[in-house]
Amino acid sequence: MFTNHIGEFAALFTAFCWTATALAFESASNKVGSIAVNIIRLCFALVFLSTFTLITRGYLLPVDASPHAWLWLSVSGIIGFVLGDLFLFESFIIVGSRISMLMMTLVPPMTALISWVMLGETLNLASIMGMILTLSGIALVILNKRDGEKFYSFNHPVKGILFAFLGAVGQAVGLVFSKVGMGNYNAFAATQIRIITGIIGFAIVITLWKKWGNISAAFKNTKAIKRITVGSVFGPFLGVSFSLYAVQHTSAGIASTIMAITPVLIIPPAILFKKEKVTLREIIGAVISVVGVALFFI
Repeated sequence: MFTNHIGEFAALFTAFCWTATALAFESASNKVGSIAVNIIRLCFALVFLSTFTLITRGYLLPVDASPHAWLWLSVSGIIGFVLGDLFLFESFIIVGSRISMLMMTLVPPMTALISWVMLGETLNLASIMGMILTLSGIALVILNKRDGEKFYSFNHPVKGILFAFLGAVGQAVGLVFSKVGMGNYNAFAATQIRIITGIIGFAIVITLWKKWGNISAAFKNTKAIKRITVGSVFGPFLGVSFSLYAVQHTSAGIASTIMAITPVLIIPPAILFKKEKVTLREIIGAVISVVGVALFFI
């Protein structure tokens, strides 16, 4: 049973990884800033991955990858890690990891739409209804109509919601390009390529923004570095690698659907550890969004 559904189990493990990494990176970003967390966690993850691939594959770096893999996985790294995560980590600071990860339920529908355009995958009525349901669940959480008002308004900062949305766009586009570039290539080595490109991309951004002082200051914050380490293990190392492994061993739709349960998984730790007050409306909204994602791929 496990062997027959190894892609689905990998996607489920990925969902738990996303939960842990979102909480860890939110905490670290609040302490030292999102730009510092982004490049440090990628450097840490590259060390973890390189050690792992040296042991399992005999290669410290993905030198056996084809030019095709390098091209498309590099594009995926720039879009997914640099652009997507730059916005996502900023949204962690503004609206928190729970709301940000709820917005990430938009990734599967957007992935399917992009795959429809780029890869010729089909869309049906259930897919369209799934997208509507996902959007409805998100709207139930982020929109509210106060007494005496005629129209609904955001009950979270609009900037944070927008950044989370842009993060979801980056993740969706990055996932599609990963599928194009990876083929049958090793998922962990493919992640190395994406991370290497991400580090180069962030190094350029930090240089242009003159933020290298923030990076050196971040290493002096012991608590932040510990959280970045934890997030790096469960995020760019295990999470991203197993997400690619899941996509490789099952359909992108099924993998994305299972990975999208993170907004539900993150609610208990948000209540227990962060002492957040989560309303019944927000729980229902999160569940509806995940159901919408599932419907999208029936």
